[in-house]
Amino acid sequence: MQAHKKALLMAGLLAAACGWAGAHETPKPAAAPHQSQAQAAHQFLRAVLRADYSAAYRRLAPEVQHTISLARFEASARPLWRSGHKHRQAIELYKLGVRLGDGGASRLFYAFSFAADSAIKPPPVLLEVTFRDTASRAVLGFGLRPSIPSKPAKPLMTPRKR
Repeated sequence: MQAHKKALLMAGLLAAACGWAGAHETPKPAAAPHQSQAQAAHQFLRAVLRADYSAAYRRLAPEVQHTISLARFEASARPLWRSGHKHRQAIELYKLGVRLGDGGASRLFYAFSFAADSAIKPPPVLLEVTFRDTASRAVLGFGLRPSIPSKPAKPLMTPRKR
């Protein structure tokens, strides 16, 4: 009987060493893919619109967190929260782009509109989130930007008065 137990133990160790023991286990799910910048911007704004300022503050870039306190951040984010209550909280991506700054610096931005304003072109107000670069998921800046209505193009030729 002792030899039988020893053989089973050796077989178990051999199976584990060769990976056979794990062959019947359910595979572990793959790690969740990293979120996109649009998703990071959306989650940041959703936290602000829910008045979950501490969650939104944690999504700020470290250099921004070192510059402003949570209380100051709340004061800066409150206009977005108020606008969310006025327009309802559902938001959708309106556009993304690059904004040129001083000295040739550029910042990626994502502009969201309130879903309630989706029929209005352009939407009356945009919620904007900026990032340092394409690899960053930490928010560098945010704001509430009134949308500038597009002006109709001037005709190339004006009719002559007779």
